[in-house]
Amino acid sequence: EFRRVLFRSTEVMNQETRKLASIQVVREVTSIEGADRIECVHVLGWQCVANKGLFHAGEKCVYMEVDSFLPVCERFEFLRSSSFRKSEILGEGFRLRTQKFRGQISQGLVQGLDILPEGCYEEGQDVTELLGIRKWEEEERITSSGTAIGDFPYGIPKTDELRVQSYPDLIGEFKTLENGYYISTKMDGTSVTMYWKDGKFGVCGRNYEYADDEKCAMWVYAHRKKIPEKLVQSGLQNLAVQGEFCGAGIQNNRLKLLTPAWYVFTIIDLNTHTRLGLEDMKKICQALELDMVPIEEEAQNFPYDTVDCLLERAKGKYASGMNKEGIVIRPITPVYSPTIRGPLSMKVLNNDYLLKA
Repeated sequence: EFRRVLFRSTEVMNQETRKLASIQVVREVTSIEGADRIECVHVLGWQCVANKGLFHAGEKCVYMEVDSFLPVCERFEFLRSSSFRKSEILGEGFRLRTQKFRGQISQGLVQGLDILPEGCYEEGQDVTELLGIRKWEEEERITSSGTAIGDFPYGIPKTDELRVQSYPDLIGEFKTLENGYYISTKMDGTSVTMYWKDGKFGVCGRNYEYADDEKCAMWVYAHRKKIPEKLVQSGLQNLAVQGEFCGAGIQNNRLKLLTPAWYVFTIIDLNTHTRLGLEDMKKICQALELDMVPIEEEAQNFPYDTVDCLLERAKGKYASGMNKEGIVIRPITPVYSPTIRGPLSMKVLNNDYLLKA
C-alpha cells in the first residue's frame, strides 16, 4: 500500500499561477562595468538591464517575466528589432527571452507604472491581463504528435513549475523542511501525462488528450513499454503519471536520443488529488518499469541560501555534452507551500541553456 500525502484537493486547485506581469519593488540597482548608458535593475530574484537612471531602489515598477508575449502596441514598439515573433496560434507580438548585455544576464523587462492606466497598485498585484500579455508557448504539432481528441482532462493539474526568481521566499520554506529535499535534472523535451482512471487509460500532451493511433509517438511509446498492461498487473488504480518526453523532433533533442524516452517526475493519486512522495514514486516507476528523471541530490538540510547560489547549482551538462535545462527542487515528502498555495516545488533554469535556447 503506497502512502498517500498531503493536501486537500481545493488547495491543489488554488495553487499559485504564474504572474507574467506584476507590480514589484526595485530591490537594488547596480552598475555595469564599462557601461555608460545601462545598468542592472534587481526585482525579486531577477535582474534586468535597463537604461541608466530610470529606476531607483525602493520604488514600484511593472516587472514582466521571461516568456511573456507582449501585444503589438506603441508602448512596446522599442522591442521590435530584438523580440518580434509571429505565431500561428498567438499571432504577432514581442516575446521576452533571456539576453546578455555587456556580459550581464537580463531576464524579463522592467517598466514604470506609467504604462498602466491611472490608479493605485499594490506590490505583487497581477497586471498580466490589464496589459494584454499572454504566455509564449510553442504550439503542439498535431501532425507529428497525433490527433487531439479533447482538452487536457479536468482534475489533473498541468505541469508548470514556478521559477525561484519569482518566488525567492520558497528558499526559506525549503530551509524548514523536516524530511529533507531532493534535486532532479530538468530534462529537455515536452510534458506528457499518462493516466489510469476508472479503468480507462489516456495519453495527453501539454494541452490536449490524444487518440490511440500510430500517428501519436506518445501512444506508440506507451504500447511499446506495455504501460496499460503493467498498470492492470500491478493493481494500481486512478493515477496520473507525468514526465518529460524526449527524443528526435522534440525541442532540439539536446539529449541526443536515438529513440524516444519518457522521464517521470510526478505521480498524482487521482482519488485524493495528492502528489506522491519521492519513495512512492520510485516504487511505482520500478513496478511499471519506467525511467525517472535523474536524481542529482538528496539530503536532509537545504544548504542553498540565495537565488544566485541556486543559479550556480543549476549549471551543468547532459551526458550528450549539451547544456542541461536546469533543475527541479522538491521535498522528499510533499508539503503544502503557503507562498504558492500548493505543493512546495520550484525550478531553477540554467542560464547557459537559456542564452543558447
